[in-house]
Amino acid sequence: MDRSSLIPITGTLALDPDDIEISFVHSAGPGGQNVNKLSTAAQLRFNLARADFPEPMKARAARLAGTRLTTDGEIVITAMRHRTQALNRDDAIARLVELLREAAIPPKPRRPTRPTLASKRRRLEGKAQRSGIKRLRSSKPGLD
Repeated sequence: MDRSSLIPITGTLALDPDDIEISFVHSAGPGGQNVNKLSTAAQLRFNLARADFPEPMKARAARLAGTRLTTDGEIVITAMRHRTQALNRDDAIARLVELLREAAIPPKPRRPTRPTLASKRRRLEGKAQRSGIKRLRSSKPGLD
């Protein structure tokens, strides 16, 4: 495969345009006389399961795709922001690349922290105050 035709995602990862399948469908919403004659909305399909990406990245991409991921492992992106096929195709590809770039960034590991002594004291003082309020509510009336 010619390296120049690949779509760059990160410095080391690239997307093969042959792995992307684009079809055109009717756009939704108002469009005048041409709305029922022209298919300008681009529907992009990318098979994430067959992609040549690391498994952790695939898992993050699947989570980020959400409802756009089919049960077959395909990401489906429909672009209909523009009035021409070319602009909608470019928009769909840009959205896929953005999703994959976000998935390529591994999450920062969480460092467990301990609560400070002051925060523990504030929490206990709040609990004691609330306990006092509830204790006053339960006192029997007429014992004054």
